[in-house]
Amino acid sequence: MPKDPLDFHAIDHVEFYVSNARQAAHFYRSTLGLQPRAYAGLETGVRDRASWLIERGHVRFVLTSPIQPDLRRDISEHIAKHGDGVKDIALRVLDAKAAYDEAMRRGATSVQEPTAFEDGNGRFVRASIATYGDTIHSFIERENYRGFMPGFRPVENPPPAPDTGIAAIDHIVGNVELGAMDKWVGFYRDVLGFTQLTHFSDNQISTDFTALMSKVMQNGAGRIKFPINEPAEGKRKSQIEEYLIHYGGPGVQHIALATKDIVATVDTLRNAGINFLRVPQTYYDDLPERIGPILEDVKDLAARGILADKDDEGYLLQIFSQPMQDRPTLFYEVIRRHGCKGFGVGNFKALFEAIEREQALRGNL
Repeated sequence: MPKDPLDFHAIDHVEFYVSNARQAAHFYRSTLGLQPRAYAGLETGVRDRASWLIERGHVRFVLTSPIQPDLRRDISEHIAKHGDGVKDIALRVLDAKAAYDEAMRRGATSVQEPTAFEDGNGRFVRASIATYGDTIHSFIERENYRGFMPGFRPVENPPPAPDTGIAAIDHIVGNVELGAMDKWVGFYRDVLGFTQLTHFSDNQISTDFTALMSKVMQNGAGRIKFPINEPAEGKRKSQIEEYLIHYGGPGVQHIALATKDIVATVDTLRNAGINFLRVPQTYYDDLPERIGPILEDVKDLAARGILADKDDEGYLLQIFSQPMQDRPTLFYEVIRRHGCKGFGVGNFKALFEAIEREQALRGNL
């Protein structure tokens, strides 16, 4: 039986368009502990942009800025519209052309036809299709390539980075406009072959003032998970509406980073300058009864504002950062799973109330 061309092995990397890639790389190194590994720019023969590859464990980010705005209007206009944000969620495949051809056959919109690059490291192939907003998915074929990508050279003697314990990308969440969630659920199902893992209604994700709806899509192997959110009717402006206004349309809302020791990770990140949302201490009063026995000390979770939830297969611990840039758009989640495959539905009300307090401070509720 022929191999499925849309058998995605993993998230290969996430590319951000940012106003200053060098400074952004320094920020992510000093806060999230992502180590600079490779660079592309004038010194490597790339004339139109500068890009830094930063990584830790299986987390791989590419930070890209235009060197001259006129040479790469697509990058400069993306930054002007959205601020710093995610452009490309790149997916690793065995055959980029086959994946692209199959996605196009199923109704995808092309961004870049399959393009092969060859240098001393071998052969690298990339193709891209559009998804929500200005975000894209690239199909990356690197089976016969050593190194990261043509045009990049390794960073010699990278500066030290804090050991934050971040190990992998757990999931990436997209925000879309009202009424568009089912369209993009259909896209991931019909074009990319994903299945729906779960659905959260506005009755489950709501407070007295705001609400949203969410559906979680995952690939066949369950290695890649993309929740998709849309706003729901409420008395005030929801966090999704706030995002859509300040981002200038649909885009990636947050990236969840997995760790094996969330207490140590949160301590390291906070010491490095990452600010997290906090819930009232009363949240922890009945946590042992709600969650049952856990390995971590509830006092340690309460001291740090870490949330807990469970399903039939175990429990999870999670915490959410404040926005990582001046615009209230992209933020990060830190997550530790102990068997649980859910997304913290039991924490939604407390979390959203915490977000609403931040919205009120910004005057955007």
